[in-house]
Amino acid sequence: MQKRPFTNNGEHTVTSRDSFDSLSAPVDPLGPLRDPQEPGCDVFLTGTVFLDIIFTGLDSAPVRGTESWARGMGSSPGGVANMATALARLGLRTSLAAAFGDDHYGEYCWDALEQGEGIDLSMSRTVPGWHSPVTVSMAYEGERTMVSHGHEAPPPSGPGPFPQCPPRARAAVASLGPGRGEPWIGEAARRGSRVFADVGWDESGRWDLGALADLEHCEAFLPNAGEAMRYTRTDCPRAAARALAEKVPIAVVTMGAEGSYAVDGLTGETAHVPGITVDALDPTGAGDVYVAGFLTGTLAGWPLADRLAFAGLTAALSVQEFGGSLSAPGWPEVAHWWHAAPLELRGRFAFLDDLMPPGTTPAARRRAVPTIGFRHSA
Repeated sequence: MQKRPFTNNGEHTVTSRDSFDSLSAPVDPLGPLRDPQEPGCDVFLTGTVFLDIIFTGLDSAPVRGTESWARGMGSSPGGVANMATALARLGLRTSLAAAFGDDHYGEYCWDALEQGEGIDLSMSRTVPGWHSPVTVSMAYEGERTMVSHGHEAPPPSGPGPFPQCPPRARAAVASLGPGRGEPWIGEAARRGSRVFADVGWDESGRWDLGALADLEHCEAFLPNAGEAMRYTRTDCPRAAARALAEKVPIAVVTMGAEGSYAVDGLTGETAHVPGITVDALDPTGAGDVYVAGFLTGTLAGWPLADRLAFAGLTAALSVQEFGGSLSAPGWPEVAHWWHAAPLELRGRFAFLDDLMPPGTTPAARRRAVPTIGFRHSA
């Protein structure tokens, strides 16, 4: 399929994947660990893919009864695609099982993920007559407001390999919810996958940790500070992490600009890594990027503190750009930051030395396939 060039309107330009890759060869953080006998898939995940339309360059929130003009706009797959893209850009072989509408939005999202990001969609399906869920995001003053619309995809009409038989994979990413057990999570764990989980806001307000049925199958649980303290009835993130480590082998609590704190419940090891100060434009997808960074470091066998540092770095790079999957950094962005970082920070990230190319790298820009509607040749 021929690539179609992407340009957005205004000050924030997004280019196609092939036009900016500043590394001479792809970085594989698991290269030294790969074995032909191990699964070909590094990470499996499933969920809902949205079409994200992001308006940028707004001076303030839209005002009721008025029309606001944005100086920039971009389009990209969103929802679970944010996590899948973040994982793939960090060099992990990623497999996504999701439903796609048979409309132009669904075709665009499928092409962006499969052709643009190299994500395996062999377990995904196109649903005739189902339109793709859509989210419109408006970014301003370092925050965003979102409006979404969509309907749940109908179940498959016949027997299929998912979710009863998830593929063999090194790891799986799950999104937990109260009272919402997913049979595939336990099956993935039984098949040898290391399960990493985050959690969403509990709309019921009960915040019952026991209601997270699949937590028992997880190796690592990565809530933010607000979620962690509510679930554990504690008043500080560190206490929340210690309480969670009694339920799951590794508990990681993210604290925004303050960094993150983790407890390894098996060894008793703890780690706190401060956040990297950046000018944040849009936090959309930062939590997904953090999980992807931590998962990458875990599979690569890095020490706990290094995993927190790398996850925090990738999240910091993402919030400097607009959008969810649009802003997920890859190794070109990491390399550019690494070469320009002050010596004291370079020292903290010395564990990346062997992955970084020599010399300087040009500033990289976020990857995307074209916005919907452009069909002329690159």
